[in-house]
Amino acid sequence: MESAELIAILREVRERVRARHPEGSAPGNIPLPDLLPLLHARDAAASKVASIGTVNPRRGGPVNALVQAWKRLVARLLDWHVREQVVFNRKVMECVDAALEAMNENNRAIAELAGAVGQAEELKDIRARWAEWHVDWEQKLQQNEVQFLRSVAELQGAFQHRVTLMDTSYRDSMRGQHAEFEGALEKAVNQMWGNIERMRVEYERLIHSELRLIRQRAQAPLPDGRGSESSPHTEPRPSGSGAIAPSFDYTRFAERFRGSEEYVKQGQQFYLAYFTGRKNVLDIGCGRGEFLEMMHAANVPARGIDLSAESMALCRQKGLDAQVADAFPYLAALPEESLDGIFCSQVIEHLPPERLPELLRLAVSRLARDGVIAIETPNPECLAIFATHFYIDPTHTRPVPYPLLVFFLEEFGIGGIEVRKLSPAVESMPSLASLPEEFRAAFFDGLDYAVIGRKL
Repeated sequence: MESAELIAILREVRERVRARHPEGSAPGNIPLPDLLPLLHARDAAASKVASIGTVNPRRGGPVNALVQAWKRLVARLLDWHVREQVVFNRKVMECVDAALEAMNENNRAIAELAGAVGQAEELKDIRARWAEWHVDWEQKLQQNEVQFLRSVAELQGAFQHRVTLMDTSYRDSMRGQHAEFEGALEKAVNQMWGNIERMRVEYERLIHSELRLIRQRAQAPLPDGRGSESSPHTEPRPSGSGAIAPSFDYTRFAERFRGSEEYVKQGQQFYLAYFTGRKNVLDIGCGRGEFLEMMHAANVPARGIDLSAESMALCRQKGLDAQVADAFPYLAALPEESLDGIFCSQVIEHLPPERLPELLRLAVSRLARDGVIAIETPNPECLAIFATHFYIDPTHTRPVPYPLLVFFLEEFGIGGIEVRKLSPAVESMPSLASLPEEFRAAFFDGLDYAVIGRKL
């Protein structure tokens, strides 16, 4: 067995012995009777009792052996005489042991009683302290109750404030939703009136188209070969223009092959920067009036001329300043330098080549100094126009290369000339994207081009 375990066992035995035989003083410094002297006396008496009837040992020898034998004989002979004394002595020793055990029990009882008294003292101390704690507890309870009531009051105030904020937020939200509803309703009403207005315009256009068809039928040749004198849609151009008037509905033709009015307006937006601030702008070949509408929206005074009576009726229906007129006599009748802006889109390709310089000379002569002229026409450098766009219009004569147009304008006094390529061919013909970029830029660039300059 390890020494540490042995020491622990001895310590436990000692503790048990001390608990069994308390000595010293009990809890509370109560002295206990010392039983150790009585225990030693008991042990001495017990040793004497045990030695009754024994023979004292002597040194060896014949005489001593004889003496020891005689003593044993005498002791055996006197055994009947001392037997009662031995029993008495043993009973006395038992009585002493019982007295020691009783006194030991008495010490244990005293120790336990001292412990109980100590506990009672502790209970008394606890009671005294409880009286003090009770007073403190009542004070703290009262303080906590006050704090609790105050917290409840604060929570009630915060809740009321929160309810007020929520009510205000709800009212604001309802007010905002009402405003949004009114705005949405107003927007819907405006949109409805806009739709109604567009429907009205469409119906007017439909009525206008029907009336135009009726007029065309009324002016068609009779079975006997007679015909009407003139048609407002196919109004003949003056003999000096050299252009051939179309014998079909050119307005419908432009709607299908040139694009819608919104598409044309979007493509003409970049011209706005050149004509903003002008006071007298002329649109030669104004058609459906897209450019005039853009000028009107920008508060730029502008008027237009065109050979199509139907297109001019549509422009006047929009409230635009437009009239049926041939460009050559109209420009010739204007005073020189009376215009500060001229716009001509998709017109010069309709003229015979020999008449183009004359038109440009007349237009430039009517421009004031620093007046702007912008001419838009199909781009012959883009081979795609010959495969799709240019020859769709039977009134086209021949395309005009932009170096030739620039040359004519420089001859007649236009400077600061810009050339801009418009409507990239790859947008309408996606298959061109597979061509090399340099080749595409050289032969399939913009379907149209615009030449813009100022009079020197």
